[in-house]
Amino acid sequence: MLSYTCRSHTELSCCSLYWHKLLAANQQETEQELQQEAQARESQQSPKMWCLLVLLCSQGIAFSAGFTAAPTAGADTNRCKKSRNPECFMNVSEIIRYHGFPSEEYEVTTEDGYILGVFRIPAGRNSQNTGKKPAVLLHHGILADSIHWISNLPNNSLGFILADAGYDVWLGNSRGDTWSVKHRTLKPCQKEFWQFSFDEIGKYDIPAELNFIMNKTGQKDVYYIGHSEGSAAGFIAFSTYPDLSQKIKAFFALAPVATITHATSPLVSLTNLPKSLIRFLLGRKGALHYNELLKGPVTQFCACQGKVCGRFFSYLVGGMIQNVNTSRIDSYLGHYPAGTSVQNVIHWHQIIRADQFQAYDYGCKENMKKYNQVRQLIFLRTHPWVLVKQRTEKFIY
Repeated sequence: MLSYTCRSHTELSCCSLYWHKLLAANQQETEQELQQEAQARESQQSPKMWCLLVLLCSQGIAFSAGFTAAPTAGADTNRCKKSRNPECFMNVSEIIRYHGFPSEEYEVTTEDGYILGVFRIPAGRNSQNTGKKPAVLLHHGILADSIHWISNLPNNSLGFILADAGYDVWLGNSRGDTWSVKHRTLKPCQKEFWQFSFDEIGKYDIPAELNFIMNKTGQKDVYYIGHSEGSAAGFIAFSTYPDLSQKIKAFFALAPVATITHATSPLVSLTNLPKSLIRFLLGRKGALHYNELLKGPVTQFCACQGKVCGRFFSYLVGGMIQNVNTSRIDSYLGHYPAGTSVQNVIHWHQIIRADQFQAYDYGCKENMKKYNQVRQLIFLRTHPWVLVKQRTEKFIY
């Protein structure tokens, strides 16, 4: 299995259009740059914490009032004013068809009972090729969903680019996001539903989606593209199941993440909060799902003030404003954040504190039950990687 990485977060389109440059020489950061970044992080810590608390109040706490289900086809489109992009209130299939591509929807059940929404773009626009196409699974990062692969225009969205290039494109979703809040026996209102992190996404979600794709298409191997947490889940999936890794033609990791100790995003300020306070702010179930009450005014504001919203978005997650299509900001925020579990947030909190890529730490007693040892497992990184360093990433490094 080949593996490639691209170090970017908001500029997914740039990564997707120029991923062949991933074999370029890795640029090393000097000790002086690291010291400057550390000083900058320290000086900016206070405003970042306030920014984080505002975000939690507007998004995370709102979730405690009740889960907002995914919009159904055609729902809420009457609220979209002319100044907004029409995709603001569309679901995945509607967006795909809106841009002239065929769309299919499936539900994939994992070994532990979660029911995932998976979307397919089986062909490009006006494609005459009816033969078997190489299949590729695209998997999103934390707080995202499958819409992030098609949120730009067709010539600038990786999902559409690959479909037009002759690939059979599959868009995955992690448990707990907008399109994957079902379970065989559990309900989203139950605490047990949300007892997962990216560890389970890698061990259950990714394998289930890949096996479903291979069974559906008859393909013996598949390309895998993971963004941010999607790359971390890929590392776990393919190291846990060597047989599955043999069925991956190539693994492209966009904005690969393992440890994020030196990340500069204000959202990473969450690590400075004690775990008890995180649970007080976010609860013990799901968190940071988009708030339907805020969705309308936020998208309308960003449609009119795209540059303002673009700068704020770049401040949170990284990237340079000149690389962001500010005319699409309302479309981005119409579906972001897509939510995750509080346990997943805590897991990343633990990784930042430990400065190592490790399994979730349940505590000595529960670790013994879960891992048959007192300390949690450490995810080993033994394979060589090709990395292009870009000074645009705030969530990783």
